[in-house]
Amino acid sequence: MRNSHPPKTDVQTEQRACGAEYATMDHPVRGWINASSIHLMDGYMHRKYGLLKSRLFENLPATILEIGAGAGGNFRYFRPGTKVIAVEPNRRLHRNLSERARRHDIDLEIHPGGAEALEFPGESVDAVVASLVLCTVADPEAVVREILRVLKPGGRLLCIEHVAAPSSSFVGRLQRLVYRPWKWLFEGCHTHRETGALLREAGFSRVDVRPFTWRSAFLPVRPQIEAVCVK
Repeated sequence: MRNSHPPKTDVQTEQRACGAEYATMDHPVRGWINASSIHLMDGYMHRKYGLLKSRLFENLPATILEIGAGAGGNFRYFRPGTKVIAVEPNRRLHRNLSERARRHDIDLEIHPGGAEALEFPGESVDAVVASLVLCTVADPEAVVREILRVLKPGGRLLCIEHVAAPSSSFVGRLQRLVYRPWKWLFEGCHTHRETGALLREAGFSRVDVRPFTWRSAFLPVRPQIEAVCVK
């Protein structure tokens, strides 16, 4: 990746530059709840997604961009020595990211901004990973546009996301019922986005979407997709 090292700034300047998404993730209560839940749920998420992620991430290039890297839960699926450019606006997770990187021999570079305006040059990235991230961003269309911009021709977006259930189904009605408190508690997480349609209409040369059902007590996020999008 070229020119991926921005000049250092103070915290207030970073927050202004990163926009609304960074401000949301920096909330003194929700930011802490989100960071704690991601850390505590790591083993559970590995049991649920481990096989899928091992297959989806097995042929990644030596350098990747991960949007919403969280606490580094995906690092166990990347090859040792992989360079990960991690975009993670919740600064409470940065220590976890660094610890996980050391544990899994990941060459880590953390960027604290949001994903609606990535600071990287166009056509500079071979692969982007976004795992349960497009549900939380304020403007998913802008994020996907930015991913397309920074991907090299032939580059890939690898995505796992929970999506809207049929509106007439029990889960669909539940998603709409709990939407507002769920969104507040889980840092902007939208319960019923049509992310598959967004990816298909974004302008990729090829989009492969596979729906699956996540067997879990977390009913609002049961319908999910796995997607590989090629620029």
